[in-house]
Amino acid sequence: MGKHLVWDWNGTLLDDIAAVIGATNAAFAELGLAPITLERYRELYTVPVPRFYERMMGRLPTDAEWTRMDGVFHRHYWERAEGCGLTAGAAELLAARQGSGFTQSLLSLAPHEELVPLVRRHGIAERFVRVDGRTDRSTDGKSGNMVRHLAALSVPAERVVVIGDAADDAVAAAHVGAKAVLFTGGSHSRASLERVGVPVVDSLEEAVAVAEGLV
Repeated sequence: MGKHLVWDWNGTLLDDIAAVIGATNAAFAELGLAPITLERYRELYTVPVPRFYERMMGRLPTDAEWTRMDGVFHRHYWERAEGCGLTAGAAELLAARQGSGFTQSLLSLAPHEELVPLVRRHGIAERFVRVDGRTDRSTDGKSGNMVRHLAALSVPAERVVVIGDAADDAVAAAHVGAKAVLFTGGSHSRASLERVGVPVVDSLEEAVAVAEGLV
């Protein structure tokens, strides 16, 4: 039996980093913060997201500030997300892997009710044996969701490789005893990803090839 791949969505399969930067800067403007560049964002971004804002502000946002910024971010992000395409080669890789008889699923921190229709509109929903998004308003990372995702799939962790664009994807994989491959096209710089200690790649095609070779 081959590896089961758990794909991340934002910044991995969905090429949405421009939408993320635009929405982030709209949220920053609400608090009078200067706009952030893509390069700076990739150096500072972390999960939980309030810690990212702490790096920008020098302190954690108050509950009121967080609620305000989070609301602004999501309003602007979802306005932009409709115009985002899949990452280069993603649709073909997913189809080829499914056609070869291997399994794959999708786990995202995007709200489930927003995620599923968007995946369907991109015509790739049938490539996955399961699609899970966030079902609560927690700002925690993906580790708890990964536990529930694999339990629902009944796939042993030693068969699983997580492909994502964030350090949190590797943390979630390690939490369940799975492997991870991180992609440089999303939220983190290559340097910050390399500090995590898992394979780092520059294309999804390379990510799949590396994932298949992991023991």
